[in-house]
Amino acid sequence: MTALVDIKGLKAGYGNTEILFGIDLDITEGQVSTLMGRNGMGKTTTVRCLMGLLKPRFGSITIGGQDMTGAQPFTIAQAGLGLVPEGRHIFPSLTVSENLRATARAQLDGWSEAKIYDAFPRLAERKGNYGFQLSGGEQQMLAIGRALMTNPTLLILDEATEGLAPLIREEIWSMLGRLKADGLSILLIDKNLEELSRISDRYFLIEKGEIAWKGTATEFDAQRAEVEQYLHL
Repeated sequence: MTALVDIKGLKAGYGNTEILFGIDLDITEGQVSTLMGRNGMGKTTTVRCLMGLLKPRFGSITIGGQDMTGAQPFTIAQAGLGLVPEGRHIFPSLTVSENLRATARAQLDGWSEAKIYDAFPRLAERKGNYGFQLSGGEQQMLAIGRALMTNPTLLILDEATEGLAPLIREEIWSMLGRLKADGLSILLIDKNLEELSRISDRYFLIEKGEIAWKGTATEFDAQRAEVEQYLHL
């Protein structure tokens, strides 16, 4: 299968602090990939580099065959990457409808505001509400909807279900299953291994800024006890 994203030898950090020490990670088109690891191991830093929010110190990032190392975030977005960031980061002073349309990129038969409301009926009920008036779960639905409105070729979700009520988490996992069935490429960061095991095709385990283990879903199932030792579960 085609490598949609190919990261090689990625090194990055903040100030004098090194966080990544040579990450190699490839995301395959049409599959769900999972980036696992304990807090502080470099998962979000990897995503920030991929999205152009942090300039790598060394290494390369290729997206769709194009060298995108150090490219600006808007260029990365135009290349087809959509991010649901940790902490949601919706626009609190805009309505639900305005949030969805703020960064939308129209595509024939793609995601539209109406389709987002079909997927998340709760947002349809709140479409005139401002971002700050939404619950945490509603804000997360909105963050996912906003990313889908860019009609991405790769959807990246950083801790998309963390801290949410069980019913909201269930709704989001169900939505991710639907997106996988539709063939959307997805990169997931999440701690729920049970749900991840139902949807993921490939796994990458990051430990102290390096990929300590990677494998297919079959390999993960066979070596799960070994992998969980890294995660301290």
